[in-house]
Amino acid sequence: MTWITAATLDDIEQEGAIRFDHAGRTYAIFRAPDDSVYCTAGLCTHEAIHLADGLVMDYEVECPKHSGAFDYRTGEALRLPACANLKTYPVQVVNGEIRVAL
Repeated sequence: MTWITAATLDDIEQEGAIRFDHAGRTYAIFRAPDDSVYCTAGLCTHEAIHLADGLVMDYEVECPKHSGAFDYRTGEALRLPACANLKTYPVQVVNGEIRVAL
């Protein structure tokens, strides 16, 4: 497992998200209300829409196109039309740097 520095904690507001691209793939990194950080695949499983552009509330992200929703902690699809779960990735925060295991 390789840890990649993706951003800093200051780059993401609480209940916010940013897009992270690496090696031809897109990821979404989320900062939860309790300041924990999570990483998922960056595109909605219904259509390839960037989830970092979606509405983040509590521990959910809503796709900006068709309002499908996911729990970004687990990747679970919560609301149609999203019906396939998102892949999730381990995250660690070290000295304010967000590192993702890819």
